[in-house]
Amino acid sequence: MGNAESLMRETIKRIVPYSPGKSSAEVMRELGLERVTKLASNENPLGPSPLAIEAICGAAGQAWVYPDPDCRDLTAALAERLEVPAETIIVGRGSDEVIHMLGLALVNEGENIVFATPPFAMYPITARLMGAEERTVPHRNFRHDLDAMAEQVDEKTKLVFISNPYNPLGTIVTADEVERFLDRIPDTCVIVFDEAYFEYVVDPDYPDALGYVRDDVRCMVLRTFSKAWGLAGLRVGYGIGPADIVNVLKQVREPFNVDLLAQVAAVASLRDPDQVPRSVRCVREGLEYLYAQLDEMGLTYVPTQANFVMVDVGIDSVECFDALMRLGVTVRTGEIFGLPSWLRVTVGTPEQNETFIAALRNVLKC
Repeated sequence: MGNAESLMRETIKRIVPYSPGKSSAEVMRELGLERVTKLASNENPLGPSPLAIEAICGAAGQAWVYPDPDCRDLTAALAERLEVPAETIIVGRGSDEVIHMLGLALVNEGENIVFATPPFAMYPITARLMGAEERTVPHRNFRHDLDAMAEQVDEKTKLVFISNPYNPLGTIVTADEVERFLDRIPDTCVIVFDEAYFEYVVDPDYPDALGYVRDDVRCMVLRTFSKAWGLAGLRVGYGIGPADIVNVLKQVREPFNVDLLAQVAAVASLRDPDQVPRSVRCVREGLEYLYAQLDEMGLTYVPTQANFVMVDVGIDSVECFDALMRLGVTVRTGEIFGLPSWLRVTVGTPEQNETFIAALRNVLKC
């Protein structure tokens, strides 16, 4: 039998499979720990809305039925909440799948995709899957350099990704910066505002990306129920954009792509007026505590508009990660983002935040 690599498409040979790191169960089993504080994946430690849990339980008996392939109830609920036409919304298996659809539907081999580095993993994966050129622009002071990104756009650019807030760094680009950027971009490409963490933003200069959709700018806005809504385990996200682009994405959407329980949980979540405010309150209070502790320890960090914070621990991030893990705390190492002495830490509950700080003090001896 021949080597499977000889059968692979050339365009995917540079794709490195996404690695989420070890689960808490794996860490407990390998290290003999009874408990692990997981602050590695930007999950919502408060969990989903009670209304979502109730809806999941109520729908569980219908799991033998295929889900609505058009997610009509969820689409209608989102359209009402966002005040946009239903035909401008597409629901995916997380916003990751909408990114995948954008690549499949719009990008030809030999075209290019522009994004900042370090990037969210799906951007280079999409480019490599489609055989597109990756035009990467290094961050500038931990922020998107929109001027430099605009210079990379040409007649072969099909997608420009703006992660706002920026995962993994937590910063935002402002409304004024985006306006100047859009003035320089032709309508031959699609600007993708990846707003997975937008519910957590408190900066008044944050742009109204949905306003661009309403003004017929050729862009897509991506959002998710994985973060503030606490439904990461169900994988449901959505995109909002011009109806003609949404119709094209539907041509490559997999049948029954979003499962029944995810759909009913998302609809129920939207009926809970407290879910997002309590999630945001948890994060802002957690950041206030973490900033104070990190300042006291003399550590540099990037002020964030998301539910995570980047911290320079001053030593090799992998070594620090290993030491923290042995103390029952998992975070994300920075070397994968080109920041070898940094950690990305999810904001947890007060108890989780205190556990992290105690462990970090132990490791750094400060």
